[in-house]
Amino acid sequence: MIVQYLIVFKDYLIEVSPYLAIGFLLSGLVHEFVPTKWVERHLGGAGLRPILYSTLIGTILPICCLGSLPVAVSLHRKGARLGPVLAFLVATPATSISALLVTYGLLGLKFTVFIFFAVIAMGLVMGLMGNRVRGRTRIPAPPAQQALDPVCGMSVEMEKATKTQCGGETYYFCCSHCQQAFEESPEEYMGGSRQVAHRVKHVLRYAFVDMVKDIGPELLLGLALAALVAAVTPVGEFVGSHFGGGLGYLFSLGFGLIMYICSTASVPLVHAFVSQGMNMGAGMVLLLVGPITSWGTMLVLRKEFGGRILAIYLAVICTMSLALGYCFSLI
Repeated sequence: MIVQYLIVFKDYLIEVSPYLAIGFLLSGLVHEFVPTKWVERHLGGAGLRPILYSTLIGTILPICCLGSLPVAVSLHRKGARLGPVLAFLVATPATSISALLVTYGLLGLKFTVFIFFAVIAMGLVMGLMGNRVRGRTRIPAPPAQQALDPVCGMSVEMEKATKTQCGGETYYFCCSHCQQAFEESPEEYMGGSRQVAHRVKHVLRYAFVDMVKDIGPELLLGLALAALVAAVTPVGEFVGSHFGGGLGYLFSLGFGLIMYICSTASVPLVHAFVSQGMNMGAGMVLLLVGPITSWGTMLVLRKEFGGRILAIYLAVICTMSLALGYCFSLI
């Protein structure tokens, strides 16, 4: 049994590795070259357009459920409306470039296309609901002073950035690596030139070091659980006999609310469930709910926005995920 489990785990790992590599690389490019100010500018304002922008941005940003929380809270404190912030909190962890690629590799094109548009629909509904209710008001903080990193060209907050003095001027950096490169040859950067090779290093470090640290353990856990479902016969038989009908929806909803699984790691687990007989609609419910909800999200939402907003947030997620999952089972 152990040998069979290890074989299935290895097969899953080999199957998803190419899609993960591409997804991590694209995530690194997004992180390095998409300006933070551009993201923040499109999360504020009233109407449907900011909600749509925040939802679309959230679907491609390489941030998990927990990672999106500080971004959303800071945006709200800067004056962003509640609707775009809640839409961002739904869309950002629900899917990503790497998750969509892994979904295509394991579950096929139909799953991939449907979940992409399902996440957009959930983000829009959540945003519209958020704009119709009043949460706790925050006094916008004064905008932080920005400086340009002379090495990589990134915009950094002067209070939080590392800095050094040279030629009577202060230079600010996004990280110690940029500071060290500047101090070794300041004349190369004082004219404002950007080192392309250094930015490429930033991309690769974020993609294959930071991202792996962030979601690597959860991804391995998802693969391990998937291999367990697929390899251990009693588990597979239990899934096939009990979760092939309507009970599968309730199981996926409850399991997704209690257990946080990132969008990429949830794909192999859903693949294993579906391959053992779970209703495809129930699998879609788990793909939607698992990445969006976590105990951390619920606690932070309650603290920052109040219990009423948290209740609305969970109600929209549960209702829409069940409805969308059922619609997917009919296709």
